[in-house]
Formats: sequence, C-alpha cells, structure tokens
Amino acid sequence: MALGLRREIVKMVMPQEDERNRRPPRGINLAERHVQKHLPNTPQMLKQLKEDGKAHVFNDRQTLLKVTKALFENGQFIGAVRGHERFGMYFDLAIGYRIDIDGNQLPLYFAEMKIIKDEYHVIPRTKPSEVI
Repeated sequence: MALGLRREIVKMVMPQEDERNRRPPRGINLAERHVQKHLPNTPQMLKQLKEDGKAHVFNDRQTLLKVTKALFENGQFIGAVRGHERFGMYFDLAIGYRIDIDGNQLPLYFAEMKIIKDEYHVIPRTKPSEVI
C-alpha cells in the first residue's frame, strides 16, 4: 500500500510533459526577508555563512534583479520540491558564487525561483533542486 502511495506522490510532484512549459505566476510578491542572505557581505549572508558553513550569493543586487526578470520570462518548471514549486534556468555567465567558511568560492550558473504561498525568492545554486 505504501508503495502505491509513494508512486502517487512522485506522480504529483514530478513535472508532467504539459507542465514543462509553465512559467512562474505573475502577481506574486517578493519575499524581502530572503533577499539579503543572497547578497555579498550583508549581515544576513554572514550569519548564514557562520551557521551553515556556506552561502549561495549573487554577484550583486543588479545581477539578482536581472536573474529574477529572466526567471519570470524563461524559467522552466522544475517541480514541487519539499512542498514548494520551483522554476529554474542556467546562465552562460556566472551569476554568483558559493562561498564556504574558509573563503573558497565556486562560481554559480544556475538560479532557482522558490514559491511559497503568494511569495517568491530567487536563489543562485549549483544545480536544480532534486524532485524526488
């Protein structure tokens, strides 16, 4: 019985063929509380770096704004991951970096828009979140 339920859950969250062309919904609000932790050297970013040992950061605010616009226009539906819809896309140029507690940086070329209720925020990532 549990196996059948698992298949149904996977079926519900994996993007179906007709969903792959979905775009992020218009009219949702930016979740401002998440923006600062993805910008370089802000207190929120430094706190996350200290707590998690790493942070995913955009190059600057202008890059974050350009990436957000691109995701609304061309972001691909990834699926529902941990209960939230996600849209993402790759970029030709690095849009940010992953920094660790030792200061090592890894360039990031992927961004994801996470939608929670009627709000969204944008995250630079190494790759798309995995749909289970």
